[in-house]
Amino acid sequence: MPLPEYGRSIQNMVDYALTIQDRSERQRCANTIINIMGNMFPHLRDVPDFKHKLWDHLAIMSGFELDIDYPYEIIHKDNLVTKPEPISYPNVRMHYRHYGHTLEVLIKKACEFPEGNEKRNLVAMICNHMKKDYMAWNKDTVDERKIAEDLNELSDGKLQLTDDIIRLMAERLNQNYRPKANYNNNRNNNQRRRY
Repeated sequence: MPLPEYGRSIQNMVDYALTIQDRSERQRCANTIINIMGNMFPHLRDVPDFKHKLWDHLAIMSGFELDIDYPYEIIHKDNLVTKPEPISYPNVRMHYRHYGHTLEVLIKKACEFPEGNEKRNLVAMICNHMKKDYMAWNKDTVDERKIAEDLNELSDGKLQLTDDIIRLMAERLNQNYRPKANYNNNRNNNQRRRY
């Protein structure tokens, strides 16, 4: 079967339509097949060009031998096997792969910010992200000195990890920290309620 998603019954209908001699009867049969195919996928009715795709599928299932008046320009047999154009991947060099390219872009943007509260908050967010990325790749604890060295290197000395930024980092972590629910306490409370 060229398109198994429609099943054997639809393929049998298409095969039958190929045997019909009368052109108007064959056209009516093709319209009925399209309606049945459309009913199989009602969630796709709002998709643009849904009917067009159904007619393309009918042509494919008939081996492009169904002689009817198609309401759309159908796909050509030669276009079925064309390969898509290759996608070129960006060749971006990163200093540290565990931080990724996006973080390096953020650091460059932070260097352009004017001095002030917004820049300090951005640097604190970047440093927290650096810690998270470092720990995800290295599975070790990370010392703030290592983050400070990497931040200094990636920003060409323009950004420094100061005590003020370390305090902001801790504040940001506390704001976003959600304590895990204590499983045992919840279980004990639920058991007490039952009795």
